[in-house]
Amino acid sequence: MSAETVRDAMVPEPTTLAAGETAQEAGRCFADNGDVRAIFVTEDSGRLLGVVTRKTLVRGVVAAGRDPSGVALREIAEPPNFTLDAELELDGAFRFLEEHDLERVPVVEEDGRLVGVLSRAVVRRRLAEDEPPEGEPEPGSLVL
Repeated sequence: MSAETVRDAMVPEPTTLAAGETAQEAGRCFADNGDVRAIFVTEDSGRLLGVVTRKTLVRGVVAAGRDPSGVALREIAEPPNFTLDAELELDGAFRFLEEHDLERVPVVEEDGRLVGVLSRAVVRRRLAEDEPPEGEPEPGSLVL
C-alpha cells in the first residue's frame, strides 16, 4: 500500500490548552470556534494529558454546579482511549482506526508529546490517491 507515515497525513497543531487553564477558557474555545470538537489538554512539556469535549464541560462542571473559572482542565480532562505514534505507517494506522471504529485519534511522538490528530476520512482519501485507477496496472507490473 503506502510507505507514508501518520505524520504525513495528520492535522498538525490541534486545539490545545495547558492543564492549568480553566474550564471557562475551554468553553470560550468551543464558543469561538464551532468546528472544534475536542480540546487536547497538555502538560508544560507538550505531553498529552487528556481530552475535553463539550460533554466533558457539561458533565464535569455545569451539571456538577462548579464554577468554570475555578476548575482546572487537569481536573476534568479524560485520558485518551487511544493514541497513534507519528511514525506508524499510514496503512497500519488506517487498519487500527477501522478495527476500533475511530474517526479521530491524537498523534504523539515517542515521549508522549502531542503533535497532531489523525482523521480516518483523511487517511482513506490519502490511501485512495495511492491506488492505481481501476483497470490500470500498478507501476512496475508486467503487462502481457
